[in-house]
Amino acid sequence: MAPKTYKEMKEEWVTGHTGGSVADVNIVSFAMPLSILLWSVIQQRLRLFIPYTPAVCLVDFLLNCTATLCATTVYSSSPWALNALLLLPAIALLVLEQPAATRRDVSRLSKKDKAVESKLDALPVKPFITHYRGAMMVMTCVAILAVDFPVFPRRFAKVENWGTSLMDMGVGSFVFTAGVVSARSALKGAAGTRAPLLQRLLTAFRHAIPLLVLGVVRFISVKGLDYAEHVTEYGVHWNFFFTLGFLPPFAALMQSAFDLVPSYAILSCILAGLYEVALDKTSLGGFILVAPRTDLLSKNREGIFSFIGYLAIFLAGQSLGSSALPRQQTLQKDASIMTKLRQTTLGRLVLTSIMWTALFYMSTSYHGLNLTVSRRLANLPYFLWVASFNSYHIAIVCAIEALLFPNIYKASSKEEEARRTRDATSTVLYAFNRNGLAVFLVANLLTGLVNMTMPTLHMGVLQSMAVLVAYMGTVAGVALALDRYNISIKL
Repeated sequence: MAPKTYKEMKEEWVTGHTGGSVADVNIVSFAMPLSILLWSVIQQRLRLFIPYTPAVCLVDFLLNCTATLCATTVYSSSPWALNALLLLPAIALLVLEQPAATRRDVSRLSKKDKAVESKLDALPVKPFITHYRGAMMVMTCVAILAVDFPVFPRRFAKVENWGTSLMDMGVGSFVFTAGVVSARSALKGAAGTRAPLLQRLLTAFRHAIPLLVLGVVRFISVKGLDYAEHVTEYGVHWNFFFTLGFLPPFAALMQSAFDLVPSYAILSCILAGLYEVALDKTSLGGFILVAPRTDLLSKNREGIFSFIGYLAIFLAGQSLGSSALPRQQTLQKDASIMTKLRQTTLGRLVLTSIMWTALFYMSTSYHGLNLTVSRRLANLPYFLWVASFNSYHIAIVCAIEALLFPNIYKASSKEEEARRTRDATSTVLYAFNRNGLAVFLVANLLTGLVNMTMPTLHMGVLQSMAVLVAYMGTVAGVALALDRYNISIKL
């Protein structure tokens, strides 16, 4: 037998995996909210990140990028150790230090201030959303290159057919968080006059064109450079950029269905449920998994049909965004616990997390539907797992904000609220969130460059970590530079 080429070894390296447990994914990914907690405690207690000097930027990078990198590599076999290293300093600071004085803290408003308060944005920028989306982008950028090194455990790589893994969750979370922020435009449309369907579709296609072009460029590059590829991930021609590109127009179509079923959560469940019925009760499931690749449809069946599941995930993200993005109304001091759960942002997020988690376990338990998660199919359990995971992580980050920065939304003017919001937001995570898709594109280009110039499969731990830290430093540098020069690239 002829020895395998390096390309064949690379393709074998990312295929045939079965993943790990849901608990394993939860424990490892818990480093993200704990990093945000530690950053928030340092900022609230010490005001370390103001002014934002190069040394402070390095601390920000170490907390919010390097911690995630370590969680998925050198600490992957002992995630609780890293989690403790992040949690214990946060607890110590909370116990030993008093909150640092702020330049202005308005707790009581005059009549004039109340008049100004009424003009505050109904959809304010919320640091916990920025933090979570930025942290997920960091995790995504880490994983797409780290997976090519032995230091990244195989149980984190995308599974072949059935199972759960960190990278499987990363793909779904990318789509879910895109749905969360897209709810902003939907909420603005609901407040005013919604544009006609044709106009919404044209606008959506304008947003989709750059992503579809990137999909074509990626396909040509992969084929032209003879780059290692994992065909069963999306198909022969399809890639993740096509999935992202087709989401806006289909989401615009689903806004019309919203008139009939006024709940994105219910719409997403209906869509995912019907797709699961088709997978189980027809030959569709077998076609996606084992059919020969003879024509354009069969060659790209994974990407085409899994898009239905990703669209459901996107709608679930819109559902959460519809609850999380609007300004929270002032509650009476004697409001009941149930009233607080229903009317506060954190309460709604907790209820949403419980709902999605219960549905996920009903779909996978022996006494429920007894289904298995499949990212390749983007089936019902995968959809529910992604919705549950992201909901409770966002709820945790929201709780951190509510605990440490409770006065953000009590400002007396837009300017004061903007300052408080910025003070409570990591600059690194803000930069990753601000130009998310552009940063993702840069990360993809750097990943290709590293893989074409370095034998990643044969590199030891120290070499691998040196390359990965330099790579993340470069990606973060690009994100920070774009933010520093006030550049927003909308793809």
